[in-house]
Amino acid sequence: MMIRVARDGDVGAMRAIEVAADRMFQDVGMDFGPAGEPPSAETLLKYVRDGRAWVADVEGPVAYLVVDWVDGNVHIEQVSLNPAYGRRGLGAALIETAAAWAREHGSTALTLTTFVEVAWNAPYYERLGFRLLADDELTPDLRKVRNHEATLGLDRWLRAAMRRDL
Repeated sequence: MMIRVARDGDVGAMRAIEVAADRMFQDVGMDFGPAGEPPSAETLLKYVRDGRAWVADVEGPVAYLVVDWVDGNVHIEQVSLNPAYGRRGLGAALIETAAAWAREHGSTALTLTTFVEVAWNAPYYERLGFRLLADDELTPDLRKVRNHEATLGLDRWLRAAMRRDL
């Protein structure tokens, strides 16, 4: 297994990973509807071509992570794993890669938004050094991210923003 920068040719696999990962949510009664569609190839290509996308490669991509800049910090926009490759440290390795990239690019923190009551979401990220942010700790653009998620219907389940200082 290796973590590497994503390439144009990985986009199809990245979309397939997203579909496989979303099945885990469906298994616990979370159907995202249209919000559960994988990112478009065009969207993922923007991340890839900007050097803000990584894959865990095990004879091909089995997990991926993409980041944005939100209020001067690196924001994990999406991290997804094919469940068949779970519990191997791939998600943590991707997050550590993003943390290293963030430090190299002057970010003092990683942020993300996630479901609070899903075992492989907030509790997992807490084990990786993230902490839940209170509403009054949200930066302006992080608040915009949360508001956008609410418009997509993702707040049907408890969600929160998290931060890990670097």
